[in-house]
Amino acid sequence: MAAITGGNGGDGRLECMTSFVFKGSVQSYRYYLSRRTVLEMLRDRGYDVADAELIRSQTEFRAVFGEDPDLERLRIRVSLRSDPRKKILVIFMGTNVITKPSIRALRGQILHEQLHGLILILQSKMNAFARKELQTFGFKVEIFQITDLLSNVTKHLLMPKVEVLTAEEKIMLMKKYKLEDKQLPQMLATDAVARYYGLEKGNVVKFSYAGGLADSIETYRNVA
Repeated sequence: MAAITGGNGGDGRLECMTSFVFKGSVQSYRYYLSRRTVLEMLRDRGYDVADAELIRSQTEFRAVFGEDPDLERLRIRVSLRSDPRKKILVIFMGTNVITKPSIRALRGQILHEQLHGLILILQSKMNAFARKELQTFGFKVEIFQITDLLSNVTKHLLMPKVEVLTAEEKIMLMKKYKLEDKQLPQMLATDAVARYYGLEKGNVVKFSYAGGLADSIETYRNVA
């Protein structure tokens, strides 16, 4: 969306509306939003994310990272609260097309990190050779486009409450209703909610809807 401005001499040049709404560069704002969503996502997955990171304002983000943030400084390293030995690293990739050599170089940089998971935030395309190279990392690598993280899908007004069942909770559910996985409604692993929680095949998600004709409605989805 654009608007004709009357400032700077009233020359009628088009200027992006975001410059009126957000202070600072649009690029910085994109990093601010996407990094905040990733931190919320990691917290919801059970990682140890500091409260100060979650409540950081855009102004504070700009003061720390600047208008044109260094991508190295944007990286996030956190551990699972339940098992601090399990660490995940989040890397914001640049705007160049990601190729097999660039993935190999990245692997060399993080070999010493002893990770159990890696999340790559893309701003460009990743070719097929690069994607295949990710399979050599020895742990799960997740890929998100930065545009998919500008808002938190779980905070949408119409989104029900989401709970990921533990292995024990799933067993109890299946026994209670005498069900098999294939008998539950299915959710693809590519679904936005499944990707947010890092779910894999066999995970079961509980959705709770409140309000309306009934006080509460609960449904379950099996990740396929």
